Amino acid sequence: MTRLRRLYGAGPLHLLALAACFALAWYAGTRLLTYQPARVALWFVGAAVVHDLVLHPLYSAADRAGRVASGALRHGSAQGVRAAIGFNHVRFPAMLSALLFLVWLPEILGLGSGYDSTTGLDGSRFLPNWLLITACLFAASALAYFVRIAAGRAGGRS
Repeated sequence: MTRLRRLYGAGPLHLLALAACFALAWYAGTRLLTYQPARVALWFVGAAVVHDLVLHPLYSAADRAGRVASGALRHGSAQGVRAAIGFNHVRFPAMLSALLFLVWLPEILGLGSGYDSTTGLDGSRFLPNWLLITACLFAASALAYFVRIAAGRAGGRS
C-alpha cells in the first residue's frame, strides 16, 4: 500500500473512486454524443466560455467583497480567523443555493414549457421549494456555526 501511495499519491479507495467517476463520465459522454454530437459539443464549449468569462469573475468578485466586508482578510489576528470561519458558513449555503437556482432556472422563473404536460405535476412549486431549500441551507449552516462557536468556548474554559 505504501508503494501505491508513493506512486499515485493517495490510497487504493481513492483510485477506485476516481476510476469509477471516469467510467461514469465516459458512459454519459458516449450516450450524449450518439444523438446530436454537434449540439452537445456546442453546449460544452458554450458552458466553458460562459463559466470562464462571465461566472468566474462574478463569483470571485462577490467572494472577495464578502471577505472584505466580514473582515476575513486579516490573517494575522484571531478576529480575522473567526471572521473567515463565519464567512464560510454564509458562503457554502449561498453557493449551493445559487447552483440549485442555476440548474432549475427555467422552472423557478416559470419559463419551462413542458413540465406540467410531461409529468402531470404542478410546475408552480419550484420557486417556493427553492426558497424553502435555501432557507433550510442557511438555517443548518447557522446552527453548525453556533455549535462550533459554543464548542470553542466550552473547550477554552476547561
